[in-house]
Amino acid sequence: MRPMLATHADAVPRGPEWAHEVKWDGWRIIAEITGGQLRLFSRSERDVTSSFPELQGIVLPDLVLDGEVVALDEHGVPSLHALADRIAGPVKAGRARPRPVTVMLFDVLRLEGQDLLDVPWAQRRELLEALAPSLDHERWAVPDVYDDGELLLEVTAQNGLEGVVSKRRDSLYLPGQRSRAWLKRPHRRTRSVVVGGWRYETNGRDRLGAVLVGAPQADGRLRLLGRVGAGLAGEAGGHLREQLADLTCDDCPFDDVPREDATGAIWVRPEVVIDVESLGFAAHGRLRQPAYRGLRPDLTAADVPVEDPADLERDVDAGASPAPRPAGDESTPEESTPGERAHDDSTENSPARAEQEIRDGR
Repeated sequence: MRPMLATHADAVPRGPEWAHEVKWDGWRIIAEITGGQLRLFSRSERDVTSSFPELQGIVLPDLVLDGEVVALDEHGVPSLHALADRIAGPVKAGRARPRPVTVMLFDVLRLEGQDLLDVPWAQRRELLEALAPSLDHERWAVPDVYDDGELLLEVTAQNGLEGVVSKRRDSLYLPGQRSRAWLKRPHRRTRSVVVGGWRYETNGRDRLGAVLVGAPQADGRLRLLGRVGAGLAGEAGGHLREQLADLTCDDCPFDDVPREDATGAIWVRPEVVIDVESLGFAAHGRLRQPAYRGLRPDLTAADVPVEDPADLERDVDAGASPAPRPAGDESTPEESTPGERAHDDSTENSPARAEQEIRDGR
């Protein structure tokens, strides 16, 4: 089963018909417990059970749960970078690293053989809360829900969390569908994109400096969204290059690539999905100051929505006035690729600095 998805919103909805939850920065999973056996599935319906051995041992009746796997950084804040570091590359047995994860549960879809998809969210939530005391596992949690979404948005911003998801209390569960009955209001603009090529650092080092990313189109080719170099310092760039090593191909997967982007590019089959953060879109449809946030081995290129040119135009209009840039940021407004210019081991380009740049919205 594929999870139900929320639609992006520019504001948190008001009214008693809405309930509000923290938007977690992690990977969506569907958890199935049958006969005491736990199986975990990614958003693309991939079995990832073996990647999270610390989640075993939960004792619950036969059921299906919807939640988010998160990895906490040293400050106790969910970090997609930490999650990507924990599983470097495709999900395989034995690749789990020591950093433990936690599952934040927010829905129950089946309970003791009874399908709950057509039951309103409010009733499903009551059933989930009734199950919470039985979890008895430090890696499984049922976070609270709130009536005041605007206040929750402020609190999540103050605590470095990703944002808010608002759900209509009467909403039914629609597997695999993106619905306006669920709305997400993130603090930063993040999107999943497909990698179609990469370039070496320009200083001559044999390291990945930037990737060319795009969104799928109806004809199967990618629409170029820009180059991403920020955030690829340290291990992040090495991990990503490992995933691209066996995908090299002769044909460019993009429909149109300017000469300055194509020069020196190594094309790859469009199979690897990553998350990037940006200040929206520039007038020509390129991401503004994109920064790498992490691999998405839980997604395939088929899971990234096909790009509708009309939707892109609306996104460009919405991003025409960029957010304020940090003092001293002299990067071009369209895109920022400091990692392509050079990675070094100084504080300026350290992984910690890259993480901070992402948090600052660069």
